[in-house]
Amino acid sequence: MAKQHYLNLSSQGLALKALFTGYLTVVAVGYLMALVQIQLTHGMADGEWGLSIDDIVYSYYGNRSGSLLENKLHGSMKPMASDEEREQIIEWVHQGADAELYFDLGIDEIVETKCIACHNAASGMPIPDFTNLANLQKAAEIDTGATISTLARVSHIHLFGIAFIFMFVGLIFSLASGVPRKLKAIVIVMPYVFLLIDISAWWLTRLNPNFAWLVMLGGTAMALSFAFMWVVSMYEMWILPRLREDTRDALLDE
Repeated sequence: MAKQHYLNLSSQGLALKALFTGYLTVVAVGYLMALVQIQLTHGMADGEWGLSIDDIVYSYYGNRSGSLLENKLHGSMKPMASDEEREQIIEWVHQGADAELYFDLGIDEIVETKCIACHNAASGMPIPDFTNLANLQKAAEIDTGATISTLARVSHIHLFGIAFIFMFVGLIFSLASGVPRKLKAIVIVMPYVFLLIDISAWWLTRLNPNFAWLVMLGGTAMALSFAFMWVVSMYEMWILPRLREDTRDALLDE
């Protein structure tokens, strides 16, 4: 007699569990890569490893004690040039980022060998094209953080992409029968609430650095809800069936 399938993760067939597991595994690896990318793009904004409030402030509000180019050379772009080369570029910035000095001081050669490989129009990356001197001179101005256009572009990508990911993670988690219904509903809706908080905080931090802690709160809460749904889903698919048969209906509000 065939085994009865109940409305829960534990009772599903091997093929469906394999589908859910494959998806959860890939998005978990993707989440880890996102954390690495955050460290590389924002975590070095203050010149030190590890994401801090200062990193968030410098990324969105800016480090207004110096230019964007100078701050990047002290932060995330520090490994891209030698100490001597960085000092030469910074000295050029302090002298007004003059076009004539750009060639006289040999800054053009440093930029050509150390920057142009990525900072060019053909790279396809959302970074300034330094083959155009005017763009480099603009980066030598006071650092006022992320631009409106950058925030708009990144915001819509995150809103669509992350909401789409959590739609399917939440759908799988909704079949977990061992979580009280109210707690399940809270955990499922948490990523959407804190995604809106996180992205709103980017814009608010650009206006006032005191909102930087909201960015940290939003990102942390999203990560915790993802981890909870991931662990519970994996447990109920693969470990719980080894312990006992689960006859509960996960989708009924009982």
